[in-house]
Formats: sequence, structure tokens, C-alpha cells
Amino acid sequence: MNIRSLTRGDGVVIGAAVVLFIASFLDLYGFDCPAGINCSRYNAPNAWDSLGLLMSVYLAGIIAAALVIVGRATPGRKVVGFDLGQFGAALSIFAVWTVFWTIIDGSNTGAGLILGLLAAIALAGGAVATPLVPALKAPLMSASGPKVVQPPYGGQPQPGQGYGYPGAPQPSYGGQPGQPQPYGAQPGQPQPAPGPQGSAADAPAGDFTPFWFAVPVARPLYGEDGSPSPIAELAPGTWYLAVEQRGPGLIAQTQDGRRGVLQDTTGIQRG
Repeated sequence: MNIRSLTRGDGVVIGAAVVLFIASFLDLYGFDCPAGINCSRYNAPNAWDSLGLLMSVYLAGIIAAALVIVGRATPGRKVVGFDLGQFGAALSIFAVWTVFWTIIDGSNTGAGLILGLLAAIALAGGAVATPLVPALKAPLMSASGPKVVQPPYGGQPQPGQGYGYPGAPQPSYGGQPGQPQPYGAQPGQPQPAPGPQGSAADAPAGDFTPFWFAVPVARPLYGEDGSPSPIAELAPGTWYLAVEQRGPGLIAQTQDGRRGVLQDTTGIQRG
């Protein structure tokens, strides 16, 4: 997994899982030592002394964090009909539910349960809120230097020649040599005069001209049939071809020829 593809929400989930693991070694309950009795030989239990609590709270939370991270890195994978990320989020909520009622039912709660509750709440919050809160979808680590975006389809850009990378002259398909043609143009047909270049959202659907673009962070590509499950993930550092505008989104084509809808076009870099 590329660490630069992790978001801030993923960082919250991973950090909460680490705290949850540490909390499993702390005391679940405290006890008062009567005066005059040596209590040093009495050890308060931790989560590893209670199999049910260990599996339903601490290890369940750690497994939930792993499912959430893997699910976001590989969209489309399912467990019993649910996406990995959705299954992990549900498991994290179950861990919060269990540890909360364990604390309510007990007395003289120890640091293990209190810290476990706080970590489980943070983990569930990060798992559920990351797809919804823009601040949590931001990259966890910014690039240390300027990012060099590779030309699409693995080609090497050469000054003034070649096809398949931004800035190179495109085949004419019946137009003037070196003049880019709209997507689906027929050879020999007159083409509309080019207008001022603007953003993809500003271009009318009927006058749309395909262009190369790159995404600033990993973003899902959804099917053209409106399916809620992503069919691919667009990764930073790679050029993709926008072939059509679909409302506020774009119909993008990947290197292997798959086409889908990119719903979030904010911050894309045009070639």
C-alpha cells in the first residue's frame, strides 16, 4: 500500500487501533486495598484475561480498522455482500456498543476500559465520517517535492512529437495537422472553432473536447449505469482521458480501456 494514498481519516483509524491495542494490556477494573493487607500479589485483570471482551471490543476494533483501510485501498471487494469498508465500519460501531455497556454494567472502571471506549469511538468516527467530511478526505502526507506526473499509457514525452500525453500534437482525423478534434468526430467533417479553454465544469456537454487530466488524490470511478460500487480507482501521478461530461462529473477512461463516471472533479490537473 502506498502510504501517500492514505487520508487523514485513515490516519485517525490507524491511530485509534494502536491505542486500542495498548488499552488491552491495561487494567479493566480497579479495587480498593483494605488497610493492613498486602495487595501487591493481587493483579487486576486486563482484556487478555477476558476472552469475550477481548474479541468483541479490542480485537474487533483492530480488525475493523484493517478492513476499513484495505477496503478503501481496494474498492469493490466484498465480505458477505458488504464492501470491506462498510463491514469494518459496522464492526467498529459494534465495538463501541459493547465497551459502552460493559462500563455501564460494571463498577470501579479501570484505565483499560476507559481508554478502550475513547479509542473505539475515535475509530468508529473515523471509519464513518471519512467519506463524508472533506477535511478527513485530504491526503495524510503531502509530497515533499513537486510531483512529476507520468505521461499516460507509459509513453515517454518527446518535444513536438508523439501522441498520448498532454501538450503533444494530436492526430487530425480530417482536420488540420496538430489540431485536436472533439471526441467522436468523423474524418472530413468541419469542426467548430475552438473557444477559450476553461474548466471541465464550464464546458457545455455538446461542445465537449476530450482532454487529459490527473487527480490530486485517489478517487473512485463509478460505473456509467449508476451503480454505487466503484469499478476502479484513479490514482495520483497518472494521466487519464476525459471523454465526456456527465452533469458536474466526467466520463473518464482508464489505461485498460474501462470507462466510468468521476463524480469529484475538484482540484484535477488538466493536461
